[in-house]
Amino acid sequence: MTITYRVARPGDAGPIEALDGSFTTDTVLDVVVTSDGFGIRERAVDPPVRKVFPPEEHDEQSLGPDVAADARTVVALDGGEDGRVCGFVAVRYAPWNRRLTVEDIEVAPGHRGLGIGRALMEHAAEFGRERGAGHLWLEVSSVNVPAVRAYRRLGFLFCGLDTHLYDGTPAAGEIALYMSRPCG
Repeated sequence: MTITYRVARPGDAGPIEALDGSFTTDTVLDVVVTSDGFGIRERAVDPPVRKVFPPEEHDEQSLGPDVAADARTVVALDGGEDGRVCGFVAVRYAPWNRRLTVEDIEVAPGHRGLGIGRALMEHAAEFGRERGAGHLWLEVSSVNVPAVRAYRRLGFLFCGLDTHLYDGTPAAGEIALYMSRPCG
């Protein structure tokens, strides 16, 4: 399998939207918030949780080499330069705190476990270093244990949470976990 990585182009918006970012997990993370901090504990669930995210629109104007200098989307293509989009990462740099925020990262189910997510995250980190970022930062739901495990393998550590971020959404009851890692 030949995987090629490049900056997304406007024509990639449709294939990016079509990626299946769903997951199934047999464990979730329970978060216990105290007056002194928080603790996280993994717990088995039966039946497994299947999460399907609502489609997100990726505006063609937000893709390509002419987008804002502080944003970038990188796609992974299966089959070379003219191949099919099998993953992407979208990031944005904030100069005021030198943070590179990972706004979204997805790898198609049939391509998971092949190192594509790791390579996409390294492309993101490289962009962050070019901009002068000190760290990468992301948000992940407490039920997305497969992603949390992947982020931890990539060097991300828990750095905070928001118990109300998902209120009023289909993800109500889940807790937003924030993770970060050095950019270098």
